[in-house]
Amino acid sequence: MQKDIQVDVKGLVPTPTGCGIFLGDGKKVIAIFVDHSVAAAITMFLHGIKKPRPLTHDLIASILAGLGVAVQKVVVNDLKDDTFFARMSLAQENELGRNLVEIDSRPSDAIAIALQQECPIYVSPKVWEKAEDMTWALEQAAANMTESEDSKPEDDEDDGPAGGSFPGK
Repeated sequence: MQKDIQVDVKGLVPTPTGCGIFLGDGKKVIAIFVDHSVAAAITMFLHGIKKPRPLTHDLIASILAGLGVAVQKVVVNDLKDDTFFARMSLAQENELGRNLVEIDSRPSDAIAIALQQECPIYVSPKVWEKAEDMTWALEQAAANMTESEDSKPEDDEDDGPAGGSFPGK
């Protein structure tokens, strides 16, 4: 049995209906398309942006912490009809012992929580093989972003990544 492939968020690219989250291992990149609200949360976690009030993922983190639960890992474990599925592995330790639980999750929420909790993100080998390599799309988006930044007048103030977010670039 093959091991799950550990991935990192390589970038987020806005689309007309949401945002593409690009996950990669250094050899291949896959894209999961999500709605704007979860993409905004992921962007905030990637950039360490503090929010004035807790958002949904912050509430989930508070509930988990209150119950003594830690997120161990996230696995994008299935791909059916162009829809990705994920599981979150949770561990709870208390006076009664250790309890391990896996729960179903939308990949977007699982990725947001993984970034917030600083736990690893994996993709199952069957999903990795089935998903199209989207390295070209991430490279094209990065090139377009660079071109638009190069064409900006020099006296413009930069308010942050308007066209997308490319950590590590």
